[in-house]
Amino acid sequence: MGEDGAFPILNQAGAGPVPVSERAPIAEKVIRLSLADNVAVARTDLPRGLELVGGEGSVVLRDSIGMGHKVALTAIPEGGFVFKYSQIIGTAIYPIRSGEWVHTHNLELVHDLDKAEFAVERPVPPALPEDLPRRFLGYRRPDGRVGTRNYIAIVAASNCASHVASCIADECRSLSLAGIDGVVALPHQEGCAHHEGPDTEQLERTIRGMILNPNVAAVVLVGLGCEVNNLSRYTGARAIPLELKPTHPLEIQQAGGTLKAVAEGRRMVEELAGAFSHLERTSESVTHLVLGVKCGGSDGLSGISANPALGYAADLLVAAGGTVVLAETPEIYGAEQVLTRRAVDVETGRRLIFIIKRFQEYFARFGATMDSNPAPGNKRGGITNIVEKSLGAAAKGGTTMLMGVVDYAEQVARKGLIMMDTPGYDPVSITGMAAGGCSVIAFTTGRGSAMGFPTVPVLKIASNSRIFRVMNDNMDVNAGEIVDGSSTIVEKGVEIFRHVVRVASGERTKSENLGHKEFSPWRIGPVV
Repeated sequence: MGEDGAFPILNQAGAGPVPVSERAPIAEKVIRLSLADNVAVARTDLPRGLELVGGEGSVVLRDSIGMGHKVALTAIPEGGFVFKYSQIIGTAIYPIRSGEWVHTHNLELVHDLDKAEFAVERPVPPALPEDLPRRFLGYRRPDGRVGTRNYIAIVAASNCASHVASCIADECRSLSLAGIDGVVALPHQEGCAHHEGPDTEQLERTIRGMILNPNVAAVVLVGLGCEVNNLSRYTGARAIPLELKPTHPLEIQQAGGTLKAVAEGRRMVEELAGAFSHLERTSESVTHLVLGVKCGGSDGLSGISANPALGYAADLLVAAGGTVVLAETPEIYGAEQVLTRRAVDVETGRRLIFIIKRFQEYFARFGATMDSNPAPGNKRGGITNIVEKSLGAAAKGGTTMLMGVVDYAEQVARKGLIMMDTPGYDPVSITGMAAGGCSVIAFTTGRGSAMGFPTVPVLKIASNSRIFRVMNDNMDVNAGEIVDGSSTIVEKGVEIFRHVVRVASGERTKSENLGHKEFSPWRIGPVV
């Protein structure tokens, strides 16, 4: 120690002090999320030698710190806990000095899944500002649900039918379809060589959910004829009632091949479109909105800006009587204790732990662990391990009570915050939420994401201003203004809520304008 009791500032080689290159107020350059935290996150790229000056003293950076990455604010002993979001995100592999970069090279994952508490908190949603919209313009369906879009969907029952489904949608682009937002295909690579059992049942649940999605007015369901997931699963006694959702089955083998099936599919679309030419949007309560919340291509700022801002918007929707669907089970591991504490009952909290442990077993079959996530891009953006990623990811679900936990693509029937069991993989996760009934999806990203969905608008929210500028063709909302200091989480959350309502009323998102239509059911079983 020096004469003043402070530790001497050493360079990276450990020989001598790091020269101070410049000084800046600490709050201007880094974000400390809680007084309990011993690391802070860089708002922008910071040079080695920068002295951060604050009310509790100063920190001289021993390393260059990239935007979204962590810097130690105090010395952390070997084995000592590293705190972010007021939570333990790991332990120091070796002593970490104040001012050092904290990342995969010196931080080790630590987490105990069995320490969760259940149903001990009863958070109350925020009060709704008087000027927030309570209604949107949507399409009311016979089952009482309300869509934000009005599509005719050409749904492939299997990979064998996917080409024909796409050809039918292409053939219909020249049609003049009044009152219809478009004819879209949902091709995929599943449905044949599936094992009879949970995997096929999940695919059937997904396809059935896409037919029932309130953004879909009518469906042409295309099958080859001999696949495992054949049309008999959706016809006869198992059919969705035509008065509930007009669904026309089309079997390629029975039609006489590709060209005849495409021609018949076009005829079906024209017939279906005629029945919806009169349909108009009507004023509906936001209680009918089902908002899916998703993050992808996250960085170290996602959990500081975009995710909590989206979480505030989610809280506002719940307060208004709507539904929010949180997904990505592998990205709840490490944050499950935050959700189980505010579960509506013990059973719901235990159900959340069950699906996480089920994912652990699923990963173990292939020699993977929960910390196989985060992805390389996440780590380059400053996220060190799955606990840190999950704590930031869970924030997009808001702070209200967890009202239920459902399986992949299961129909969401309850109001409030719901957890759906999905992988973190973006297209598969979004497909599950859409099949569950989501009519709008809000998607946060820090590294940049370009995906969308065929029948559900996907609103993109950038966690930092750089990616908002660089990928402006893809980004709808700039939550990076929170990091820049020009907005707050509450202000941005209100902005996102308003944007969601506008999108629900017909305003197109950037991903819609670009034509992104990623649809990918989750295959969990073996290929036969």
